Amino acid sequence: MKRLILVVVVLLSTNIIVGQSCKIKTTCKSKTVCKKDAYVLNNGLIEATLFHQNGIVAQTGFYTEENKLHGEWVSYDGQGNKTAIANYNDGEKVGTWNFYQGSIQKEVTYVDSRISNVNTWKKMDPRMVTN
Repeated sequence: MKRLILVVVVLLSTNIIVGQSCKIKTTCKSKTVCKKDAYVLNNGLIEATLFHQNGIVAQTGFYTEENKLHGEWVSYDGQGNKTAIANYNDGEKVGTWNFYQGSIQKEVTYVDSRISNVNTWKKMDPRMVTN
């Protein structure tokens, strides 16, 4: 469990550090354009959209103007599959976080920025009911 949390922290840190570099170069009308991570100020929060090297969204979430993580953060792998949903309140880990690893789902509950409970599920039957 500690390894999983460490991986998420490293991923968040890596995306923050390289957030200013050009990741994706595309050609449009004989002009090379860089696709960069996006940061938009919205009602006192900075909305962030971070990208993998292949142009797929890596993370979405919010920062405070003091550069603290805030609200819901969603992480995706290089193919666009959701890997984690995390919640922050002014930089502190709060609420229930969900981690997705293939058929395994982990639900981690935080109280006072510390893990208070962990539940793990394994999908045994991938069938889906539709109308």
